[in-house]
Amino acid sequence: MNTHKIRNFIGDYIFILPAVVLFSVFSLYPLFEVFHLSFTGWDGIAAAKPSVGLDNFKDLFTDNPVFWLSMRNAFFVTALALTAQNLLALFLALICDRDIRGGNIYRVIFYLPPVLSGIVVGLIWNWIYDGNYGLLNHFLNFIGLGNLARAWLSDPRSALTAVAVVHMWKGFGWGFVILLAGLQSIPRELYEAARVDGANTWIVFKNITAPLMIPVFILVSILTILGTMQIFDIIIATTGGGPGYHTEVPITRIVATMLGSSKFGYACAMGVVFGLILLGISMIQIRVSKTMRQV
Repeated sequence: MNTHKIRNFIGDYIFILPAVVLFSVFSLYPLFEVFHLSFTGWDGIAAAKPSVGLDNFKDLFTDNPVFWLSMRNAFFVTALALTAQNLLALFLALICDRDIRGGNIYRVIFYLPPVLSGIVVGLIWNWIYDGNYGLLNHFLNFIGLGNLARAWLSDPRSALTAVAVVHMWKGFGWGFVILLAGLQSIPRELYEAARVDGANTWIVFKNITAPLMIPVFILVSILTILGTMQIFDIIIATTGGGPGYHTEVPITRIVATMLGSSKFGYACAMGVVFGLILLGISMIQIRVSKTMRQV
């Protein structure tokens, strides 16, 4: 390697060095530290970090039903987001992909919820769901369905679904923007040719739009699952995990264990298991994505 190539080699690495340092300090080091603390009984305050081996993980798998309940809750919200939220996003994207009056205004409106603060959104929906003076109950009474009115966030039968609706309302805009971008990348000539051949709207969607949008559908699904599984701010702003543990999710359970019980080592073990579950989901999705692209 001559001097010129050496200089270029060193120069390239100097440019990426700041990014590598920042990534190592704020991502890699905390990751390794969490993994290390998961094998300790550290309380988050004392200097001593006594090793407990695999005890934290044993307790997690054998004596922590609340954590697994929180996982079930997270999967429930994720299932709703994958179906209802993404179907709504696709429906609105298909409408805005047409040449309609005020299309740009609609795009801005549909994208507003994702950019709002999760805490602010949660507080607004707290008022909507309030059992005494909430807008939802007033509306139900107005249309003659007052028997359905309830304290939506305090009732165990409705709390998780109510929180899921808030999350979907705030999150559908991301899928909308990505799906709309995917729709606009499809050549218009394909649609024109299909119309000339007499294809109706459903045939066009089934034979042109859907096949070409498969990579976009997969991307939106991956982002939806990873984002919903890590829901936190909306839960804190609406129910705090209650009533009981009916809206508890993994992140809130980890934070409660860390701050409420001062079991930092145990909370880190939860974080490690939760991270491995997300990693497994991501790997499955990537595998499915590659398989579908090869079909």
